Amino acid sequence: MAIKFQYNKTSLQQLEKQLKMRERSLPTIKSKESALRIEVKRTKDEVNQLELQLEQEIQSYENMVALWNEFNPSLIAVKDVSLSTKKIAGVIVPVLDEIEFEIGRYSLFNTPAWFTDGIGLLKKLARTGIEAEFSGMKLELLEHARKKTTQKVNLFEKVQIPGYKDAIRKVKRFMEDEESLSKSSQKIMRANQEKRKAKEEEVGV
Repeated sequence: MAIKFQYNKTSLQQLEKQLKMRERSLPTIKSKESALRIEVKRTKDEVNQLELQLEQEIQSYENMVALWNEFNPSLIAVKDVSLSTKKIAGVIVPVLDEIEFEIGRYSLFNTPAWFTDGIGLLKKLARTGIEAEFSGMKLELLEHARKKTTQKVNLFEKVQIPGYKDAIRKVKRFMEDEESLSKSSQKIMRANQEKRKAKEEEVGV
């Protein structure tokens, strides 16, 4: 990224202001990146755990496969999912609050006793599946924010801060050279004036 500047005092002040702003912001951005890294790792573990739990629950579901021929899956459906949001290291993520199920009518006398357990198992499966889905969404959002924050840290640390420092050095050096040149010019002009004055005085004598 090329930093635009001019070789004057106003430009130097602007460069110094921009540099200070980035140097002050950098520790905050770094701590945000660190917090996001921790959250990403924690959420990854959460997703893995829920996926493993879902696998185990499906396994127990398969163990009852012979009985499922008698079961009517339309007896249970997800009616509503309540959501909210919360901020994690400055990132808004979805939070699963409640899952509401709709249970169809069935006769306790004309259906096998395990039907109630079957409904409970399907509820559990659905809940774990939905929780895993939400944790995956949360992970994506946190991972995206972490990547953007890391890019910003790198941009400040490796590009902008060194770039502004270099630009400030160049402007200062130019202004110092210009000042030295101006002083030298003034000395030469004074010396010439003194020579002329001396000659005039000689002629006057």
